[in-house]
Amino acid sequence: MTLRIGHGFDVHAFAEGRPLVLGGVRIPSDRGLDGHSDADVVAHALMDGILGAMRAGDIGGLFPDTDPAYEGADSMVLLTRVAGLARERGFRLVDCDCTIAAQSPKLAPYRDAMRERMARAMGVDPSQVGLSATTTEHLGFVGREEGIAAWAVTLLELGECTGGAVPH
Repeated sequence: MTLRIGHGFDVHAFAEGRPLVLGGVRIPSDRGLDGHSDADVVAHALMDGILGAMRAGDIGGLFPDTDPAYEGADSMVLLTRVAGLARERGFRLVDCDCTIAAQSPKLAPYRDAMRERMARAMGVDPSQVGLSATTTEHLGFVGREEGIAAWAVTLLELGECTGGAVPH
């Protein structure tokens, strides 16, 4: 058995006139996040964590923001594609843990719904998806409420490979 870890990070600035989508859940807010897709910062960090564990680059390479096909894209659809790619390459998600840094809005009431949406998109049990939210005590761009940041760490298991080669 081969285990691989991956780490993802993403950040998006706030933007007026856009919905706030985090972990596939629409959060009541007077502004959303700026981005080419739906700007779901935690889903983006999670996808980068999975891709990192696979040694398969990052979401910018897979879903470039220069491609009009991804304009306004639902990040849960993209997360499903990344999880499918992992399975195709012989990987199984063992566990992941995500952290969202946002001064506002308060995210605790939406935590379980976000975990469930991301788990469903990846085809895993919600118990395999950790999620916490924190503030930065009014420090930095997050504390000034200019945007939201997210981190994710993933643990993937690589199944049996033929010929001893590791898929890439």
